[in-house]
Amino acid sequence: MRDVRRAVDQHVESNPGVHFNELARNLDIATGQAQYHLRNLRKAGSLDIEEVRGRTHYFPPGYEPWEQRTIALLRRETVRSIIVAALEESEPSAAGLAEDLDVARSTISWHVSTLLEADVAEKTYDQKGRSHITLTRPAETRRLLNEVTPSLPDRLVDRFTRLVDDTLVD
Repeated sequence: MRDVRRAVDQHVESNPGVHFNELARNLDIATGQAQYHLRNLRKAGSLDIEEVRGRTHYFPPGYEPWEQRTIALLRRETVRSIIVAALEESEPSAAGLAEDLDVARSTISWHVSTLLEADVAEKTYDQKGRSHITLTRPAETRRLLNEVTPSLPDRLVDRFTRLVDDTLVD
């Protein structure tokens, strides 16, 4: 039992922002077993949680709430692509992001609203009324970008969403 708890704790430490399903899948443990150990680690103060858009993410202690939200979002491929674009180009437009990332404008809008809610980005408008995004803390965002990559299942979900978007647009 202690070995499983230690493995859960080490996995969270090595993968800050890991979400529940990914943790259980990576450690090949049952849902109930993962819940039990995560609950006990949380009671012991060994981990923190952050819920972002319906997913609970687990963190070792020491991350501030903004960092937790940002890391959780960086684990999602499309949001990560938007953030990378905003780091590479000052104030990218929503239309430009949709074109560059080859996703529907509605998908960009949904993800940008998530970034706004998490205080990771701000939206501005140019003289023609086009929306642009700016990262609120670009240097810290760049640092966190290097700490985490999306999991395969997260990338597959994002790609499925893109496929559905493409089908609906055509």
